[in-house]
Amino acid sequence: MSFSSEVKEELARLTSGARHCKIAELAGILNFCGEVREEKGSYLVKVHTENVSVAKRFFTLLKDTFHIHGELQVKRNEYLKRSRNYSVFVDKHEDCVLLLKAVKYFEPKNFGLVLQNTCCKRAYIRGAFLAAGSMSDPEKNYHFEIVTLHEQFAVQLQDVLDFFELDAKIVIRKKYYVVYIKEGAKIVDVLNIMEAHIALMNLENVRILKDMRNTVNRRVNCETANINKTVSAAVKQAEDIRFLQEHRGLSELNQGLQDIAYLRLEHPEATLKELGEMLNPPVGKSGVNHRLKKLSKIAEDMRMGGSL
Repeated sequence: MSFSSEVKEELARLTSGARHCKIAELAGILNFCGEVREEKGSYLVKVHTENVSVAKRFFTLLKDTFHIHGELQVKRNEYLKRSRNYSVFVDKHEDCVLLLKAVKYFEPKNFGLVLQNTCCKRAYIRGAFLAAGSMSDPEKNYHFEIVTLHEQFAVQLQDVLDFFELDAKIVIRKKYYVVYIKEGAKIVDVLNIMEAHIALMNLENVRILKDMRNTVNRRVNCETANINKTVSAAVKQAEDIRFLQEHRGLSELNQGLQDIAYLRLEHPEATLKELGEMLNPPVGKSGVNHRLKKLSKIAEDMRMGGSL
């Protein structure tokens, strides 16, 4: 089961709240996967989905809120033999009018009344996601989106999401308007808003593990880079000392430079601190570094045609 399906299944199992929240959730489902037909002065409402949990949720909300008994139809997908399509019909004119009045279908300018309360905004987002939402597998990346054919519903949903400071964006994909959120922390917030708490914990666990892996990788890369830098410096120092040894000999150097030169040749893997501790008397890292740089400078001057 995909992560999206797990989230929807969890949301579909939620205990319904107050009546106004049920109406808001129904509005979200209707706006994003519903269809309203009018034939000869009579209305027909239909919700179509590929997720049985969504169909059951809509069916249950109708029954609990308005005592409306919808008709559930199941059809096998012609292209995907294992997949099924689910439709919930409300075909009684009186029931349709009752439902459509409640979600302000006949008064779109007053739709804000459906979303008056914060809890209703949460329920509306939940309904919209159940109807037309999806989430990517958090193991791969973070992406939350809800798709609609209607620009007005996309803008309206963006406003509701932004009420919770989720920074939702809209992009047009072919003929669809896609309302999406990309940031992992914001997706955690939207799961909390929809009350998908189990999915939220699962996503947080994945985020923590990914952050830990990234932190470990950064540290390993940093340590590897430091080791490579140290090794490269030690190799260069040894090359410079051998050059001096072959072309002039080390005996002409002062005692301090001689001592560090022989130690570097004997201990090519040693750190500056370790080299300093081998000297008598011991010398700090900066002192060792200064002597080695001086040796490299003398070698470089000789290569350029100078002398000791």
